[in-house]
Amino acid sequence: MVWKSSPLNPLAYQVETPVYQGPLDLLLQLIEHAELDITKVALAQVTDQFLAYLHDLKDKAAQEVSAFLVIASRLMQIKSEALLPRPPEREPGEEDPGEALLRQLVIYKRYKELATLFDQREKLGLRSYLRLAPPPKMEGKLDLSDVSVADLAAAARRAFLEAAGKTPKETLGRVVIARQVNIRDKIALIVRRLRQGGKAFFNSLIGKKASRIEIVVTFLALLELIKRFRVQAQQEELFGDILLEPAEEWSDDAEFELEFAD
Repeated sequence: MVWKSSPLNPLAYQVETPVYQGPLDLLLQLIEHAELDITKVALAQVTDQFLAYLHDLKDKAAQEVSAFLVIASRLMQIKSEALLPRPPEREPGEEDPGEALLRQLVIYKRYKELATLFDQREKLGLRSYLRLAPPPKMEGKLDLSDVSVADLAAAARRAFLEAAGKTPKETLGRVVIARQVNIRDKIALIVRRLRQGGKAFFNSLIGKKASRIEIVVTFLALLELIKRFRVQAQQEELFGDILLEPAEEWSDDAEFELEFAD
């Protein structure tokens, strides 16, 4: 911010700032020049100086002077109220013009201080970093104009063979084979467990690493045995383990498993 005063008229301030130009600049400079704190008393004391500067703006355009007129009218009201023997009575909800202008000036001063601080930091180069390492060298573009898709496929095939020790890789159908699970085998498993222990829990039939399809098929086998009145199932709580028990006395004949083999 730059302000100048004429040798002939020390009150003819010329306020210039990259952030703001207007009456608040002048008002703040008048208070700081008089070494006053920003209070309503200080606003009243610099009213005459502000009006003197406003008098010198008579040759300026109306648009430039209007903002100064608003501040000048508020300063005159503040000074007149300060001269009264008792403070004026205000309507409920009516704002004190002195408090409003004081608050506006304090906020404006804070913004100007921050703007000055940011300007100093920019000039000092703070929060800016200098690149010390040299820029990386960019390699030339690879010319693939004479390379066909077949050439690329052959190069990829050679790379894969070298990575695998020059042994061809198995096809996915030969490497990954889905495990076959059927209801007949699961029925045989349930019957075998019940004959050995007399009872069994469902979770013990599927194990800890069973796949989803294995769990579903085992459950279908259990439902088939329950439907044929061969097995009784009990579940004490929701989502709890299922206890399986034979529904009747089982004999160790071969016909039992053959019954469920179809």
